[in-house]
Amino acid sequence: MPRRLPYVLLSVFLVLFVLGVTLGEPESVFEKAVAICLSCIGVG
Repeated sequence: MPRRLPYVLLSVFLVLFVLGVTLGEPESVFEKAVAICLSCIGVG
């Protein structure tokens, strides 16, 4: 089993990564990051 563990974890990571990208998570994270940065600077 120890030999398979890295492959299993990599497979789980890839499935979750693809699922997150297809659901549009990068855009929402980027929007939130921009809003936080602008509020910290004092522009927004």
